[in-house]
Amino acid sequence: MLPLNAPMGSEREEMRKTQVQVHQEAAASVLQARTRMGNTPTNASNACCFCWCCCCSCSCLTVRNEDETIQRSTFESRTDKTTNCEESPKPTLEDTRSWAMSFERVMKSAAGRSCFRQFLRTEFSEENMMFWLACEELKKETNKTVVEEKVRQIYEDFISILSPKEVSLDSRVREVINRNMLEPTSHTFDDAQQQIYTLMQRDSYPRFINSSAYADLLKSLEESQSPSEP
Repeated sequence: MLPLNAPMGSEREEMRKTQVQVHQEAAASVLQARTRMGNTPTNASNACCFCWCCCCSCSCLTVRNEDETIQRSTFESRTDKTTNCEESPKPTLEDTRSWAMSFERVMKSAAGRSCFRQFLRTEFSEENMMFWLACEELKKETNKTVVEEKVRQIYEDFISILSPKEVSLDSRVREVINRNMLEPTSHTFDDAQQQIYTLMQRDSYPRFINSSAYADLLKSLEESQSPSEP
């Protein structure tokens, strides 16, 4: 999805340069953490191999591009599969009815998140839920090295303007993220996560509740609980 208030021309180029700088500084931080943990990669002497901004022309970029092609193919093949939200996990009628009361009810329910994610997939905005879930997992992590790795991965997958799964964030939040990336923590993306939550609540949630998918799910659950005719 295109970011809100998407910059054009020189502004977008300036944002790209800023992201490249953030990428490189965060990568250096990850390398330092790995070194302290005694887990220095064999190619640590080549600092460019820690660059994931896709802006350099070093030999490691070829390997990286091949890896990204595989990852993107895996992602696309997975998201192409349309599975019924009743399958995993199975929602109850009471739970499903409660989703119409508030977006918070949807997000607090494992079945609700699953069904809502299925709906977002049909609107080509599944990355919003994927980003939100990734941030939730990040906040549970306490190991500093793992946190830095996850922050880097989330930035690459959902924040970078070069990513096909980029989420819509305004310039203010992007500036906050760029500052936070200098010293990554489990709360690096808190502002961005809240903005995406609000976006889903105001934009996608009303359509989900009024969708045929939600109506059909309610109907099937109501019918399954109705006494069968003799």
